[in-house]
Amino acid sequence: MAYLFTSESVSEGHPDKIADQISDALIDNFLAFDADSKVACETLVTTGQVVLAGEVKSKTYLDVQQIARDVIKKIGYTKSEYMFEANSCGVLSAIHEQSQDINQGVDRLTKEEQGAGDQGMMFGYATNETEDYMPLALNLSHKLLQELAALRREDKEITYLRPDAKSQVTLEYDDDNKPVKIKSIVISTQHDDFADEPTMLAKIKQDILNILIPRILEKNPQYAYLFNDEIEYHINPTGKFVIGGPHGDAGLTGRKIIVDTYGGKGAHGGGAFSGKDPSKVDRSAAYATRHIAKNLVAAGVADEILVQVSYAIGVAKPMGIYINTYGTKKVDLKDGEIAKKVEEIFDMRPYFIEQRLKLRNPIYSETAAYGHMGRKPETVTKTFTSPNGEQKTMEVELFTWEKLDYVEKVKEAFGL
Repeated sequence: MAYLFTSESVSEGHPDKIADQISDALIDNFLAFDADSKVACETLVTTGQVVLAGEVKSKTYLDVQQIARDVIKKIGYTKSEYMFEANSCGVLSAIHEQSQDINQGVDRLTKEEQGAGDQGMMFGYATNETEDYMPLALNLSHKLLQELAALRREDKEITYLRPDAKSQVTLEYDDDNKPVKIKSIVISTQHDDFADEPTMLAKIKQDILNILIPRILEKNPQYAYLFNDEIEYHINPTGKFVIGGPHGDAGLTGRKIIVDTYGGKGAHGGGAFSGKDPSKVDRSAAYATRHIAKNLVAAGVADEILVQVSYAIGVAKPMGIYINTYGTKKVDLKDGEIAKKVEEIFDMRPYFIEQRLKLRNPIYSETAAYGHMGRKPETVTKTFTSPNGEQKTMEVELFTWEKLDYVEKVKEAFGL
């Protein structure tokens, strides 16, 4: 039976995403100067105020206030009328040392015996409905906001945009579980105040339809078949969106976990990613299960795969690995038998996940907006500066869990 499916995304200027980006900038700076840092930091943003809290075990010292301000400035909160501005907002730090009770369960005599930083279950998902093996509705939702942010930064074709924005895409699927068209698109974007409200709303709708959507189609021609004249567009449906960002809504680290992952497809274990170093399996194992799912789908094991792994705090070996192929498998094995093979191919102990995916590097700021999954793996050079003026320049690999580097191993193991 045909059905509808919806996913949403939020921009880098959304309050919760500001919080995520600050928390991950702290992670990157700690890891740049001390790769063994253990960090769990949360951020709260509200009108004119940033509050940092959490636990850290590290040999380095950071100017956390300046790091937070740099992130806010980069996002685009640089005007006093936003009521949240990089140079003038207050930054309060309540970060303290990590509990030794937790640390003793993670650090062991040998690194290979490193225990999981917490209990819990983590999920990874992949589908072949897009070229990056991500759910299509979420993929489109991200792209809409990434392009909107590009237009805001260019400040040429659309000059009134402010940083906060949300998108939502509803797709229609056919009886064969294939997307056939877009049913509706919702875009709410913060904007400068207009003297004439009806004119303002008409102008925003016109610019979204005549500037943003054509740019999306130009850069993503593979999705042209989904667009049609019958799409329901809901653009700034409240009619006005001047008050936004942390002044409109308080933001907290870790409140956009579905935007960060698969847009409601597959499953989620409940643990957020941002602000956590890779000893926290909420983050590292979620990346590892995505890596597994993507490589299995790319190798042809199934069209759609969900992978679950679970841990006990302080214990290295996972409690179990679960696979669901949703009836799309291409191999003559039950899902439980596929899980057994996965266990043989991928070592899911925390230390080995960190090594395989190179997670002890400062690679996390780039994950904190527009999704942690489905992104392009690439090598970049990053420079960090400590409070005493020491500079550290590093070449790091981003989004290593998106690499298709295990496809041949999977094919060999499954006889494909």
